Amino acid sequence: MNTLRIPLPPHALNMGIELHHLDGHIPILGCDFSPRIVGRPGHFHGGALGGLLEMAALAAAREELALRGPVPGLKPVNISVQYMRGAVEARCFARGHVERAGRRLLNVSAVAWQDSPERPVATAWLNVMVSPT
Repeated sequence: MNTLRIPLPPHALNMGIELHHLDGHIPILGCDFSPRIVGRPGHFHGGALGGLLEMAALAAAREELALRGPVPGLKPVNISVQYMRGAVEARCFARGHVERAGRRLLNVSAVAWQDSPERPVATAWLNVMVSPT
């Protein structure tokens, strides 16, 4: 069954973010357009896109760390979001990728898209602190 080892937090579920599928061990998250996340008319709010990117990055980090053993606590230190184009009234997807995993800090990237991952609507870079379990 395609499930996350560590479920998404309640605020992500409240936004409508869910696991769409696993690509190997990498979670692909999805979020439908809804009145809860509308920004300018007909578009996702930038904060909703940022939240989707953050959840995708953290889900990818947790899944990768779970392959190595017990998953430590993770705390985002900073996030930088780059908006490429407006995300319109369609399902939006996101995936994270751990670029570097040190003992105390992870560098994680994330990309969000609607039609194709090659046409992102937004990208993000996160530094995530690892705390002992």
